[in-house]
Amino acid sequence: MTTSLASVSKEQLQTFLDIATEAACAGGAVLRSYLGNLQEKEVEEKRPGDLVTIADKESEATVLSILQRHFPDHGILAEESGVLGNSDSPYLWAIDPLDGTTNFAHQYPFSSVSIALLIDGIPSVGAIYDPFRDEIFRAATGLGATRNRVPIHVSKTTELSRSLLVTGFAYDRTLVEDNNYAEFCHFTHLTQGVRRGGSAAMDLAYVACGRLDGYWERGLSLWDLAAGVVVVREAGGIVTAYDGSEHIPKSGRLLATNGHLHQQMIDELALIKPLPFKFPFGR
Repeated sequence: MTTSLASVSKEQLQTFLDIATEAACAGGAVLRSYLGNLQEKEVEEKRPGDLVTIADKESEATVLSILQRHFPDHGILAEESGVLGNSDSPYLWAIDPLDGTTNFAHQYPFSSVSIALLIDGIPSVGAIYDPFRDEIFRAATGLGATRNRVPIHVSKTTELSRSLLVTGFAYDRTLVEDNNYAEFCHFTHLTQGVRRGGSAAMDLAYVACGRLDGYWERGLSLWDLAAGVVVVREAGGIVTAYDGSEHIPKSGRLLATNGHLHQQMIDELALIKPLPFKFPFGR
């Protein structure tokens, strides 16, 4: 079965977006119910530094129930459940039921539910819900981007020296030299500041609404980035791999900006070499 994005009507895209919004908000309600109520036994470590909680699992179950009820023939890629549904479908939902689990486990309120629909491999619908600020960032190809139903646009910053950027660090950062530390130091010296939010989806949403001017990160999975890609692009921004190509999922390296800073950041990233890193405390 082959379906291209061009063959999907705006009405269909709006329906997909509305269901994605319903699912994201329902998952967010689950997260709110657990904020401050997590027990130690309800927090597990999938691998060093990579947490999963009962809130992740229950949020995902809620999201899945809604999407599977409305779209039983679609494929699904969910962070905790893996590949589900029809693997031959041109429609693939990418779900992160709790993006920012470490933040959540520490009661640091910067997390989200991220839901995207890829059509024939292209991120086409995105909904990112912040349950702590009750903000829903939504977009679909050709329909624009909104925050709480109000249109949003990327910032107008044109110089790196006047920009505020954000980044993140992958779970393998203590094991490899290609850990983003050099990039972080480099851009910290070139800008008004670099933040580390801890939720890729939220970082992208903040670029989309102009709170941040650019974002880069390596080691991302499809469920981390797909919804944010749609929201940033529909808000007028640019999203590529570090080298400016479209090979984002393959490389796991994402660069999202307001557009004005994009080539500047591509050029700077090309200059950076990983720093030799010796672990402290006798590791």
